Amino acid sequence: MSMSKGSNAAVPTAPLRVEVAWRSGPGVPDADASALLLAGGRVRSDGDFVFYNQPAHASGAVRHEGKRDVGGRVTDTLLVDLARVEPTIETVVLAASADGGAFGQVPDLSVEVRDAARNTVVARFDSTGATVETAFVLGEFYRRQGAWKFRAVGQGYDSGLAGLATDFGITVDEPRHTAPPVTASPPPPVTMPATVPPPVHHAPPPPPAPPTAPVRLTKVTLTKAAPSVSLTKQGGTSGTLRVNLNWEVRKQFSGWGGKRGRAVALHNDLDLDLCALFELADGRKGVVQSLGNAFGALHQPPYIHLDGDDRTGAVAVGENLTVNLDHKDDFRRILVFVTVYEGARSFAGLHATVTLQPQHGAPIDFSLDECTVPSTVCALALITHHGGDLIVRREARYLVPERGVSPQRTVDHAYGWGMNWTPGRK
Repeated sequence: MSMSKGSNAAVPTAPLRVEVAWRSGPGVPDADASALLLAGGRVRSDGDFVFYNQPAHASGAVRHEGKRDVGGRVTDTLLVDLARVEPTIETVVLAASADGGAFGQVPDLSVEVRDAARNTVVARFDSTGATVETAFVLGEFYRRQGAWKFRAVGQGYDSGLAGLATDFGITVDEPRHTAPPVTASPPPPVTMPATVPPPVHHAPPPPPAPPTAPVRLTKVTLTKAAPSVSLTKQGGTSGTLRVNLNWEVRKQFSGWGGKRGRAVALHNDLDLDLCALFELADGRKGVVQSLGNAFGALHQPPYIHLDGDDRTGAVAVGENLTVNLDHKDDFRRILVFVTVYEGARSFAGLHATVTLQPQHGAPIDFSLDECTVPSTVCALALITHHGGDLIVRREARYLVPERGVSPQRTVDHAYGWGMNWTPGRK
């Protein structure tokens, strides 16, 4: 049963999954979940703000896990481990912000708190009556006599995520308009006394403390309707581009079996591999992957490097691939894809988020659609070189290998790379 605005409920001091959800559709803006950790009603620093550009708190108590879309119901998830919240933190605010519209256009907005271990609902609040608000405090966890409670808040803002964050003490990086310089009149002449006293020497003032970098709220979300973006337009023209894949197993599937293709139990050792096919400007082609220890290199061809191998899917870790944008003119095209190495026979039941983070510029993210075919390889993003610019295109394309054909050969054939493949192992 949904809670009423202002009511509260006890919650366990344990890992909790906070799901901010709404119904998608034509004209419905995207929304983003965020959390603020407060002491005395304000953040202690900008690090106490957890959102899409800053997805994990230093304490490990709060983590942004990303979005999933199942049957038109979009969910953005935060994982909150109340046992790890620092003693000085009194409140964890749970918020949502609309991207490209107001919450009056977002139907069925709700926040649901689930016990992460048991997957049971411990609190739920359905927010109604929104109009022009572009940000909402949906709820909050707060300490009371050594225990934690959840309160349904439902407080709206018409100033978006920036206004909400600033209200709690966050320094937001926003464009500022500089006033035109004022031309001052020349000062009048000064009459000096006949005897001038000697100057008084004071100790120099201490140097100012270095300013902290403000929080950047800009981002780019790729969708089916708007699948491409220019890295140059986002400021990503040099440095590195980090591609992160993180995932969440919500349903225990391992693929398709039986006469009707029903799913069977998923093993606990799910292992996904992030990979990249590359074609350089001089015609050289290859693959970066953990199979065969083909981890690539960042400062020599192919200027792409794979960081290790992760099995957790955690947003702060996941699988990471780094591209050297200082050599962007050496690339013709890069196809980033993911394979199921072991632990499942399909991506069914897996909810994944892809984030491309340029060293300079706004992050680019997108979620994968629900997998409805027995796929073991998914093309994630295609990066192509056009006139000195790199264009990132969302693919999110599940492929089904034919019998006896590897996932790598399958994605090669689908995109016309034309490479020769031999069996490999980690």
